[in-house]
Amino acid sequence: MRLISVTAAIGLGLLAACDVSHPVAVVGPGNTVFKGTATATFLEGGWFQASNGKTSCQGRYRPASETKMVTFPVTCSNGLTGVGTATYETPRAGGGEIIMKDGSRWKFIFGRAALAV
Repeated sequence: MRLISVTAAIGLGLLAACDVSHPVAVVGPGNTVFKGTATATFLEGGWFQASNGKTSCQGRYRPASETKMVTFPVTCSNGLTGVGTATYETPRAGGGEIIMKDGSRWKFIFGRAALAV
């Protein structure tokens, strides 16, 4: 019985340490495209980063709830900040919107669909 408990604890530890990355595309004003990655961890949520070559933006999120939606702060290297909301369509893909403090609305896509942007 002790062996089973130890094995289960090791398995959960390994799962908690796993990071999974997905492509990300963010489309800003004037159809400016930012490309990057989102990295998710099993129990801790994750983060994303994307760049258009001049400006980079990033954000950190907590694990999705039962509603499959996450809300996250976004900070860009040019000083812009905002709040993003994304919904998981599948465990590896989805999208949403980032509303910047200047009022602009940016499209946020992660998973395979981000590769087509």
